[in-house]
Amino acid sequence: MIELRDVGFRYAEHEVLRGVDLTLDEGELVLVSGRTGVGKSTLLGIITGLVPRFTGGELTGDVLLDGRSIVDQPPRERAHLVGYVGQDPLAGFVADTVEEELAYGMEQLGTAPETMRRRVEETLDLLGIADLRARDLRTLSGGQQQRVAIGAVLTTHPRVLVLDEPTSALDPTAAEDVLATITRLVHDLGLTVLLAEHRLERVVPFADRICVVTGDGGIRVDAPQVVLADSPVAPPLVELGRLAGWSPLPLTVRDARRAARTLPTLTAPGPAPERPLAPLAVARGVTVTHGAHVAVRDLDLTLSAGRVTVLMGRNGSGKSSLIWALQGSGRRRSGSVDVGGEDPADLPPARRRTRVGLVPQTAADLLYLETVAEECAAADTGADAQPGTCRRLLDRLAPGIEDAAHPRDLSEGQRLALVLAIVLTARPPVVLLDEPTRGLDYAGKAELARIVGDLAAHDHAVLVATHDVEFAAHVADEVVVMAEGEVVSSGPSRRVLAESPSFAPQVTKVLGAPWLVVEEVAGALERVEA
Repeated sequence: MIELRDVGFRYAEHEVLRGVDLTLDEGELVLVSGRTGVGKSTLLGIITGLVPRFTGGELTGDVLLDGRSIVDQPPRERAHLVGYVGQDPLAGFVADTVEEELAYGMEQLGTAPETMRRRVEETLDLLGIADLRARDLRTLSGGQQQRVAIGAVLTTHPRVLVLDEPTSALDPTAAEDVLATITRLVHDLGLTVLLAEHRLERVVPFADRICVVTGDGGIRVDAPQVVLADSPVAPPLVELGRLAGWSPLPLTVRDARRAARTLPTLTAPGPAPERPLAPLAVARGVTVTHGAHVAVRDLDLTLSAGRVTVLMGRNGSGKSSLIWALQGSGRRRSGSVDVGGEDPADLPPARRRTRVGLVPQTAADLLYLETVAEECAAADTGADAQPGTCRRLLDRLAPGIEDAAHPRDLSEGQRLALVLAIVLTARPPVVLLDEPTRGLDYAGKAELARIVGDLAAHDHAVLVATHDVEFAAHVADEVVVMAEGEVVSSGPSRRVLAESPSFAPQVTKVLGAPWLVVEEVAGALERVEA
């Protein structure tokens, strides 16, 4: 159906893809994976026609749809055949409300009004966003915006759907719903889906094949179990299967639970030792409203030195609103925040950054200079840090980014890594991270986990709002779960993460509490062998 023949792409002297051959069949879901910045978004953009038309660079080779070349066809002429949802849904919106956005693409294609109305209603129900139909798009949470963006493409009934990190802003339940919906469209309507995603644990069970962008210009395409058998990056289920020697490798929790019956009796990990904790940030009675909507309701929270607190909850539960209120930039209707005897809301921005560091969901908003080198140098100067401090942090998170690169030309994950490095250069006593793993590959997340652990070890208080349950399992000392602007559960990570199937990591789903991560199982197996 869609075929890439000997496709190559380069920016000036930098070769991104070379000699790529790929065929996508009708009714197939292909998962694109690979390290941050290796060219996944470029590969997707070549199919949609956005690359090189809107990015620059040199494209060679051919792209065919049903045997007909479309490589010279502009994106607007492919829109009714190839639907695309990018990493930043808000950047692609053209209307004001959800319902108008869902209808816009059909209006451009001249769809009959009665057909438009039916498709809008079907899509609202399909994605579970009927209650948002009249909402202003700018007032939606990141996850809600993601679902609307997918819905706006689905209403045009494309034959090929190209998705770049479609679940990165979704809570686990919403992500499963969206992926189940996409899979149903693949199986029932023959939709072809090409989907780039770093959180392989979410998508692997749905994928027919995996296309790995190798980083040397090539790709590797095969069935998931074949690719993951020796892949350096794999979801926890596969890592657990490789550790235990299971064959075939499990791709679903059900398969892993069946295979786990062969494991020897293992000694479960015990609770972490308690130690005195000094509160660094104390919030009392915080209430945040957006118009008539109450986003955070009379909430209390204490962030202590040496402790990583993970904030979880459904999309729209109030996590981001709480984080901005704690940082001081977000307006509170009532309540107080105390950081070292000062309220961040009363401090000038320059001093506020030295007390509370914040990495927002839209990390690129903090980038304003022309090159990566300038951003890093400015961060070192602003934080009174040794020259090169920011650059070293960046290299740990996303190695290989050139100093001369423009920040806006980086991938989503690379931009996030740069902003993380800038904020962490100042080493503020309180660090707030809003969806910090969005766009990061497994290696980047592992390095981020080490950095977060290092901050806690040096008596910083860290609050991480995330939908990434696997990352939470690795870093959290305490987990706070929000719903409707209130705290509904809080406590040690081993207890809270195991309480809800939605927020339980894969290892917990397979082996039960108190197991959280594969490394714990590996240690227990080593003790058994010893």
